[in-house]
Amino acid sequence: MIFYCTRQQEAEDRTINAILLEITTSIAFEVAEEAKTGDAGLINVNREAFMLKLFSFTALSLCLATQAYCSDAIGFLETLLGEDGARPLHVTIWYPTDAQTDAVAVGENAAFQGIAAIPEAKPTPGDRPLIVLSHGFGGSWRNLSWLAATLSHNGYIVAAPDHPGTTTRNRDPAQAQQLWERPHDLSRVIDAMTADPRLGGAVDLDRIAAIGHSLGGWTVSAIAGAHFDTQRFKAACQINSVPAVCHLAEELGLDNPALERPMGDPRVSAVVSLDLGGAQGFTPESLAAVKVPFLVVSAGTDIGDMPAKVESGYLAENLPKASSTYIDIPDAMHFSFMQLCKPGASALLDAEVPGDGIICRDGGTRSRAEIHDETASLITEFLKDAFAEKH
Repeated sequence: MIFYCTRQQEAEDRTINAILLEITTSIAFEVAEEAKTGDAGLINVNREAFMLKLFSFTALSLCLATQAYCSDAIGFLETLLGEDGARPLHVTIWYPTDAQTDAVAVGENAAFQGIAAIPEAKPTPGDRPLIVLSHGFGGSWRNLSWLAATLSHNGYIVAAPDHPGTTTRNRDPAQAQQLWERPHDLSRVIDAMTADPRLGGAVDLDRIAAIGHSLGGWTVSAIAGAHFDTQRFKAACQINSVPAVCHLAEELGLDNPALERPMGDPRVSAVVSLDLGGAQGFTPESLAAVKVPFLVVSAGTDIGDMPAKVESGYLAENLPKASSTYIDIPDAMHFSFMQLCKPGASALLDAEVPGDGIICRDGGTRSRAEIHDETASLITEFLKDAFAEKH
């Protein structure tokens, strides 16, 4: 089980631990001195100072014992949108809470670590910015749960739908070929979150952002206003068929003219793409016309079919330079932006589906947790700047 705290909280924890160590050492020294003198009256020891230290130690110990997690805990809930409709949408939500009950690990399984959160906790009062997350092809809400937790600890409400047809538990071929529904899924989530404060708290309508990984990066680019051209995509794959999305063209219905419809949502005022795929289908003109701040992050270590220059590089090249930022993380691989793997997870995944062990591999000497820390820092700073004029 893992959880994330802000750097300020980590510093506060280190301070408390240092105080506890100092008090413990002091008490141990004074007890030792008492033993030397054999004086039950604590001769040579100031009784008042000793009792103050002992009280402080006890109080701090009790405080830490009752706060198993960070003081700014996060709540967690799951809901189903449009249950009776043609495209029911399972949505997972993280949000700040003042609840003091014990957290549990959510999103954990045999291969991946979970995130500590308090199920169905009462949201913290006040309007807060909303982040909608979009997972990659065949993924789920769990993939970016590490980022959702970090953002929630920093005061954001975060909501992640499972996109029908391209999610782990729903690979319905017909829905997979309705790729234009992915941006619409995010818009439906925004509709629900802004209409009902019981779903994670009240949303600041001026501060809504979208973050996506892989095919989710394609999704958030579309919701930012990028226009997809099926013929352009086909031609790009004929020139360079390496990108993985070229091999998924039929499965995803990337030749369907319906993909050329507008998919933007003007309520989204900032966008982050994490090593996206399918970028070359977006027209340069539409990318140049994107009006919201845009952070493009790519994985510098290619897994063989996700070349950063062809995908994220193309996106960054055509977005407005004044409002976009392109960051390449050299030791990140495509799956480095997914959740943390447990020891032995790579072998476990390979045993289930040969080749899937790559999901738990990264491209350098740094740990995935360190790559996550860098990515989360980039995103939180970007969002802070993007929302600065709106707060």
